[in-house]
Amino acid sequence: MKYAMLIYLDETELSEKQREECYRDSAQYARELNLGGKYLSAVPLHSTATATSVQVRGDKRMVTDGPFAETREQLGGFFLVEAKDLDEAIDIASRIPGGRWGTVEIRPVVEVAGLPDTGAATGGSTEATVAKGAVTRGAAN
Repeated sequence: MKYAMLIYLDETELSEKQREECYRDSAQYARELNLGGKYLSAVPLHSTATATSVQVRGDKRMVTDGPFAETREQLGGFFLVEAKDLDEAIDIASRIPGGRWGTVEIRPVVEVAGLPDTGAATGGSTEATVAKGAVTRGAAN
């Protein structure tokens, strides 16, 4: 089963050094998960200051700067993993580096028929690519 591991933390509490450490450690952990066949994707997000929210009500589109809601913790990124059950997902989540500063929420992924496979449009491979702290599965360079 696929699980999303949503990483919430107070983005103002991390120093630049801690953020870089988290990115480095997350990339290493993603490589370990990949070796075990558990890794699907991992993506850190820029701060909520860069967010744009979109709502559609009827035929009206509302676009606002910033996140949808003000909260103490913000979504900082996520891992998408394959795990045999919730117990294994909890074990994986407990080792995500971002959890040292915040909370990792585990959510089972709904499998929806008809969605494209990752990388299908670009002929992507299963090689992990690390770029500016982001770890994603995609086309090899």
